[in-house]
Amino acid sequence: MDMSDLQAIKQHLIDPEICIRCNTCEAICPVAAITHDTRNYVVDADKCNLCMDCISPCPTGSIDNWRNMPRVGAYSVEEQLTWDELPPELTVEQLAELGVAADTPPVEAPVPQSAAGVPDSFNSAQYGATLPPWSAAHAYTNLYGPKAAEKTITATVAGNVRVTAVGHEYDTHHVVLDFGSLPLPVLEGQSIGIIPRGVDASGRPHHARQYSVASPRNGERPGYNNLSLTIKRVLQDHQGNAVRGVGSNYMCDLQVGDKVQVIGPFGASFLMPNQPRSHIVMICTGTGSAPMRAMTEWRRRLRQSGKFEGGKLMLFFGARTKEELPYFGPLQNLPKDFIDINFAFSRTPEQPKRYVQDLMRERAADLADLLADSNTYFYVCGLKSMEEGVVLALRDVAQQAGLSWETMGAALKAEGRLHLETY
Repeated sequence: MDMSDLQAIKQHLIDPEICIRCNTCEAICPVAAITHDTRNYVVDADKCNLCMDCISPCPTGSIDNWRNMPRVGAYSVEEQLTWDELPPELTVEQLAELGVAADTPPVEAPVPQSAAGVPDSFNSAQYGATLPPWSAAHAYTNLYGPKAAEKTITATVAGNVRVTAVGHEYDTHHVVLDFGSLPLPVLEGQSIGIIPRGVDASGRPHHARQYSVASPRNGERPGYNNLSLTIKRVLQDHQGNAVRGVGSNYMCDLQVGDKVQVIGPFGASFLMPNQPRSHIVMICTGTGSAPMRAMTEWRRRLRQSGKFEGGKLMLFFGARTKEELPYFGPLQNLPKDFIDINFAFSRTPEQPKRYVQDLMRERAADLADLLADSNTYFYVCGLKSMEEGVVLALRDVAQQAGLSWETMGAALKAEGRLHLETY
C-alpha cells in the first residue's frame, strides 16, 4: 500500500430512509456524481467534488450526510444502491485497521475543470434559487417522516375525480385528502409524500412518492383541514417502456373513505411571495400545474377578500393536447384581468408543435418588463426536458431587451426569483 492509499476522504452519502427520490440532487449536480436506480439515489465518490450545490435544494435534508473513509475503501455506487439505511460512522479503531490514523485530515476532492471554471455547456440548474422570496410565509417541513417523532400522518380520501378528458391513454386525477384534527400545515409550492400500500418485488415496503400540493394554504375547501394533489397515472417510463407506476396507480385507484399514510411536508424555497403587489410567472407542463393551481387559487381568494393589490399572474401551460391538460375547463373560466393564460400544445393534429418556450418568446415584450421588475417571481415545474428551453428563453428575452443575462441570471438566483422544480 502506497501513501495515496492511506488518505482519508469525507464521503458524501444520501440517507435512503429519508430520501423521497425527487431527483432534485441529480438534476442540479454539476459533475454528474449523483445517480439512481429504482430504489436509491447515491453519490459516486470518484466524481463528487464537494461543491455542495446539491445540499440546499434537497427538500428533506437526506443528502447532508458524510462519513470519514479511507480513499481506497470508499463505499461504491453498487454498494450504496443496496442500502436500506446508512452505515454507522467508522470508529477510530476501525479506521486505524484500514490504515487511517485518527489525526489524518480528510483530503479535498479534485475539482473538475467544468466546475472550477467556465461550464462546458449551458447549465439551466445553476440559475435556480435555493432561497424563497423575501416575503414568503414560514414553511414547516419534515413534520412526519422516518426520523421525525411521528413517522406518518393518516389522511382520509375525501374526493378523487378525473381532470383530463375521458377516452385518452392517460388520465390525471384530482385527489383530495382530509386530515381531520391532525396538524399538517402546508404552503403553496410545498409537497408531501404518500406511502403506497404493499411491498416491492424484494418484499420491502414501498418508498414514499412525492406529490406537489395543488391547494392553497387554507385548504382545498377554505377553513377545512384538507388538501388536493394532481396525479397522472404512469404507464410508461421516460424511455417509452411500459411500466405501471406504483404510486400514481395506487393514488388514482383510491376510493372515497380510503386511508393513506402521508409524510412531509417538504420544500422551503419553491414558495410564493406574500407581498400582494408582486408578479408571478408560472411555467409548467402536465402535473407540474399542481403548485401553479395552488398559487392561482390563493391569489383568487385574496382578490375575493379584497386583499389583492394588483400583482400580475401569467401562466404558460404545456401539454401534448388540450385533452391531456389538467384543469383545462376551470382555467378557461378565470377572468382575463386576473390571469394571463398561454397554452402550448405539442401534438394537436394538423397543427405545428408548440412548447412553452415558444410562447415565452412570442410574449417577449411582456416578459422583459417583468424580468426587469424585482417584484416578479418565476416558477417552473414539470418535465426535466423543458427546463433548459425555458431558462434559455428567459436568457434570450433578457438579452433582446438589452439586459445583461449574467447580471440578471445571478440576481434571479440570489433574490429567490427563479424556482425550478423539474423531474
